[in-house]
Amino acid sequence: MTSNYKTNRIIGNKLSMPLRGIVPPIVTPLIDNDTLDIEGLERLVEHVLGGGVHAVFILGTTGEFASLSFKVKEEMIMYSLKFVNGRVPVLVGISDTSFPESLNIARKAAQYEADAVVLTPPYYFEPGQAELLEYLKHIAPQVPLPIFIYNIPVHTKAAFAPETVMHAAEIPGIIGLKDSSANLAYLNHTRYLLRNRPDFTFMVGPEEITAEFVLMGGHGGVNGGANLFPRLYVDLYHAALTKDFESLTSIQQKVMQISTTLYKVGNYGSSYLKGLKCALSIKGVCSDFMAEPFHRFRLEEQKIIEEALEKLEL
Repeated sequence: MTSNYKTNRIIGNKLSMPLRGIVPPIVTPLIDNDTLDIEGLERLVEHVLGGGVHAVFILGTTGEFASLSFKVKEEMIMYSLKFVNGRVPVLVGISDTSFPESLNIARKAAQYEADAVVLTPPYYFEPGQAELLEYLKHIAPQVPLPIFIYNIPVHTKAAFAPETVMHAAEIPGIIGLKDSSANLAYLNHTRYLLRNRPDFTFMVGPEEITAEFVLMGGHGGVNGGANLFPRLYVDLYHAALTKDFESLTSIQQKVMQISTTLYKVGNYGSSYLKGLKCALSIKGVCSDFMAEPFHRFRLEEQKIIEEALEKLEL
């Protein structure tokens, strides 16, 4: 294993910055709507850590955070931290439509000794940029852990504008941006505004553009596919980091094959997550149950995922 796989460490109670590498946003394994699949979670954690990932992100979009009870969220935090056991940093999503509930989750994350939290804009009514910045100024001093802000306008309706991110970076405790807009122009603009902040982390969500982002100087990817094939995405990051274009071309083809097959089954807004959980279940990692109002793939769709996995040859 090269030294590039060991770029993240915790100094005292602080995460060394910027955070680098592949950070899987792990799924939340469920038995039913309000019961965590604890054994499946332990297998999943060991699976991704065995693939050399650089950190773990729980309770994000891929973790179905918006569909989970506070009870399951707390259990997910507690058991994830227990199973990771300090081997890599753990980031916890704390997003909620309610300011106090986001703080409650943040305090649970601190209680179980997570390393940082991740916060989207409050969703439902769309806030303006001035409101978003004020929100961050109010919540950051009360959050007991470092904060990554999370830009995912497709689900929140609101986006953190580049200038808002620039001003947010001045707020003590805000240490990075995780962007899932799939907009490289936006990321370039935002990174340019923060060109004098080499400590501020920039992570990209969509795995299809992770290589390009790292080649441009981005710090890594929060890639859902790393739940399934963690080593593939770690190799993608390393090939981009070292500009090994021969390896990168081959790996990128596999990433695109995953994206265009496993994530595109059925006409669902949740097809990506259904396909990901179905594949994890087929591989024997964890349950594919999805919290209501969503449901796991039916038999016909499961067969499509099985065939797609076979064709991947990974």
